[in-house]
Amino acid sequence: MIALSPADRDGVNAAISASLARLTGRAAALGEGASTLASAVAAAASDGKRVRPALVVAAYRALCAPASVCAAVGAAGVCAAGGAAGAGDRDDEESAEAALWQTAAAFELLHTAFVVHDDLIDRDLERRGVPNVAGRFRARAAQYGASADDAALVGDAAAVLAGDLLLFEAARLVATVDVDAAARGALLQVFDDAILVSAAGELADVENAARTDVPDTAALLGVAHDKTAAYSFEAPLLAGAALAGASSEARAALGAAAADLGLAFQLVDDLIGTFGTRRQAGRAPGADLREAKRTPLIGFARGGNAWPQVRSALALAHTGPIAVRRAQRELEASGARDEVVVLVGDALQRARSRAASPALPAPAVALLADIATAIEERIP
Repeated sequence: MIALSPADRDGVNAAISASLARLTGRAAALGEGASTLASAVAAAASDGKRVRPALVVAAYRALCAPASVCAAVGAAGVCAAGGAAGAGDRDDEESAEAALWQTAAAFELLHTAFVVHDDLIDRDLERRGVPNVAGRFRARAAQYGASADDAALVGDAAAVLAGDLLLFEAARLVATVDVDAAARGALLQVFDDAILVSAAGELADVENAARTDVPDTAALLGVAHDKTAAYSFEAPLLAGAALAGASSEARAALGAAAADLGLAFQLVDDLIGTFGTRRQAGRAPGADLREAKRTPLIGFARGGNAWPQVRSALALAHTGPIAVRRAQRELEASGARDEVVVLVGDALQRARSRAASPALPAPAVALLADIATAIEERIP
């Protein structure tokens, strides 16, 4: 996936650290429990790949590259687009960079909030091989003698509250970014839409897992888009475009391509959650099968002749690794995996076609092509 340069990574990390230091400092006055919660929040945000911040920064730089498309960004001056600069111009450029990094940091905190809540929904107690917020607080409760049920309640409560704090910190960063009112309004609209769409997608995903039937593939594809594409691709790319002062035509073309990229990314995530290794998934292999996730992969299997065998295997997948491997074999044999891989390819091809819009400058077209290639390379 797209990566931050060392300078940009340092800038984004500094903005994240400042936000979390503010939280930690304020929590210290509220007692040991609040301080421990703030520490858990900071730990949750400390080890991410910074994919979404990288997309914010990359879109901003790609759309700022041609001086003709750069527009004023209020107190941040103009987007940092090179050329000779005097002292005042350098100040403006530094202000623009600070606004960029703060916005990018907001998307990392938003992602961390969703991860914390997603782990709670999935009843996971680890993330990347170490205890997550819920896992930390379950262990903490056990240390002071809580029963298993009470410790679980404490862990769940801590995860809810940690995610809430992260959501507020993310929104606060966007609301206080040093840009003019129009740019800030555009950023808040992007952020607002991303949270609502993602929440709706996550709820639909959970409801689908609870149903006795399997929703049709079109509905499952809609969930795949809503739960990830909106906040992981469309919103970061559009935020970078807003900071760059890109035209409405450029933002529309970027958003359309980003929607397809986000769908492809989520479909690949579904493949990883079903067939990926522990290293790829960040948790035990076959996690989506154990949790009875109703992904488009399952939708395709339901429509085939092998569905009775697949359904039988899926019903037992929660019982352990042997059952997971059987479910993986049945899904593979049904042809569902191949159908999802084709769907990924179609979405990426659409994204590349949309990126060819005359409204987008060459650096933006190249950026979208690079993202598409990176998504292809993740297919397990």
